[in-house]
Amino acid sequence: MVFPWLNNNKLIDQQLLKIKEDLVEKMKCNVNQPMPPLQTWEQNIIDSIVNVTNTLNTNNVTRTAAYLNFYIRHPDIHWALLGHMVSRNGGWHMTDLKGDLLTRLISEKEQKNYFLFLERGNWLIFQDVFPQFLLYHHSLRMKRNLFYLLPYLNVSTFMETIWNHYWENRNYYLLAIATVINEQNYLEKHVIQNHHFQKTVLNTIGFKLYDFLRFNHIIFPYVENETKPALIGATLQHFASLHERIMLGKRLYSLLFHQENVLQGVLRWAKKNKHTGSRADYWGHLFHHVKESLPGTIYKRRTKKCELKKGEPRIYSPQLKFAWENIKHEDAVSEDWFHDWKVIHYLKEETFSGGDIYEDYCKTIEKIELTIMAKKAIFLRKE
Repeated sequence: MVFPWLNNNKLIDQQLLKIKEDLVEKMKCNVNQPMPPLQTWEQNIIDSIVNVTNTLNTNNVTRTAAYLNFYIRHPDIHWALLGHMVSRNGGWHMTDLKGDLLTRLISEKEQKNYFLFLERGNWLIFQDVFPQFLLYHHSLRMKRNLFYLLPYLNVSTFMETIWNHYWENRNYYLLAIATVINEQNYLEKHVIQNHHFQKTVLNTIGFKLYDFLRFNHIIFPYVENETKPALIGATLQHFASLHERIMLGKRLYSLLFHQENVLQGVLRWAKKNKHTGSRADYWGHLFHHVKESLPGTIYKRRTKKCELKKGEPRIYSPQLKFAWENIKHEDAVSEDWFHDWKVIHYLKEETFSGGDIYEDYCKTIEKIELTIMAKKAIFLRKE
């Protein structure tokens, strides 16, 4: 896939200058000024978007499917596929909390707190970004720019500017990275800085252990000729860092869209394998959505280099519907995160290398297994 703006720094700089000018102008406007009433047809569009978004925002599985379906219909919206793959990872992290490994390391209370943290973030991002996608769909259908309606959907001034720019320039890259910036700032304001989540998740010993064990890989399975999907991806070093999360998003975008064979391989795999939340979705040889080990069995190391040892049961990785019930969320506080145009510096293209995550991912599983065994040995010694 060839993008005319990639490696064209002059074109990118010109577009960024125009975006900066528009953002600065919007910042001068009176944000407290009441919005004018909508015409009936405009209100009908808003109501339809809200209803569709609410229906699809039931749980991680429904959100993840919605992203992929939208990308298939509108392949120019790159973030929809990126969001789909990252949301799959979110679901895997949710069910890990009820799987064979983490249930032996963290308490039930911690499991529930971490799930609520992940679920809230997943829910918030969807209810912010998917209305934007649907409004784009309506704009195409009506062949007119409808992005002046974004404030009625509580979308940031930043993204209103970006969508207007996209309507004129169709720069897929800038739209995708701007969406990364927007969603991570939105997450920062509503989840990371939330006092409740700081107390119950981010500042807990269990979460620091989770971070230390590097069980925070973002992986993209893709198929070429192998029967077992290959993996590419990256690791988030410091989840609480806004800068790190934005840079991870840029790195993942680069991995996904800058190599045609990877893009097609990921898309081929995603279309073929319905998201259930279980890691058996991509590696059925190592994970299974039904528990194969006997109850009360002392955990022994089962894996080496992401292969099961002979005679060992697969690692239990439940489907989301059997791990967690759907959550009824409180409405998000309507408050724009955007206050500084300098965030557009993240829109500058950067070169990323790497993407080979297989070895690190295998070592992480082995490290967790060894931690489980060490914890059990200490417990038995105390007895």
